[in-house]
Amino acid sequence: MYLWPRNSVFKRFFDVDCRYAVAMNRVLIIDDDERHSALLKSYFERFGIELICAGDAETGLPMIDTEKPDLLLLDVMLPGKDGFEICREVRKQGQLPVIMLTARDDVIDRVSGLELGADDYITKPFEPRELVARISTILRRAGGQSDAADDGVLRFDGLEIDPSKRSVRADGEEVNLTSMEYELLVLLATHPGQKLSRDEILNQLKGIDSTILTRSVDIMISRLRQKLKDTEKPGRLIQTAWGYGYLFTGQPVSE
Repeated sequence: MYLWPRNSVFKRFFDVDCRYAVAMNRVLIIDDDERHSALLKSYFERFGIELICAGDAETGLPMIDTEKPDLLLLDVMLPGKDGFEICREVRKQGQLPVIMLTARDDVIDRVSGLELGADDYITKPFEPRELVARISTILRRAGGQSDAADDGVLRFDGLEIDPSKRSVRADGEEVNLTSMEYELLVLLATHPGQKLSRDEILNQLKGIDSTILTRSVDIMISRLRQKLKDTEKPGRLIQTAWGYGYLFTGQPVSE
């Protein structure tokens, strides 16, 4: 099974593009294709990324605690527990960023990954530069370098967003969001009352495959509403702009 396109020239695996460089981040990959994991490991070193490799869930899951990775690359098709099962377990434990790797160009696989809380996905074969770019984007978000948020706390009736801590509280309770869910909430909250189309939302969030634009936004909105306990109709915080997209309707409050 090829990670990269068959017509790629080997020397291109090691071309360096400093636009995507990140400083000494640790990434764990769980993929049973040891050869291609080794190639990725060599490639990532040139971008300051330390890649830790595991071939299955039994080996990889304990490494989340022992190695403390900043991000998880997770192959869907694995022996024993598949990538979906692993992603489900990871989400029960915390909010470690997850990128799913799938060898099948299958909408169901991608939707399933999003529903389980994956931050992104990429279909094999892929260009390694694209994967580095996506990792860099997600790590930048997880590190608090969001383009959408400003330095001040965003306060609304029943909702508080603190960009400096990347924390969210709904009705006084801490809400655990994935990095993509957090970015989506900040995007909506910084455009209160403005209808945003699904395409506009994904263009801002970046990294989502254009083949399932509408479905992926709807999945993320549904998950966000559930976590914020905003499931009544019409929503207190997020409402549907039928036939178009979504808008944020939270009522701002002063400090």
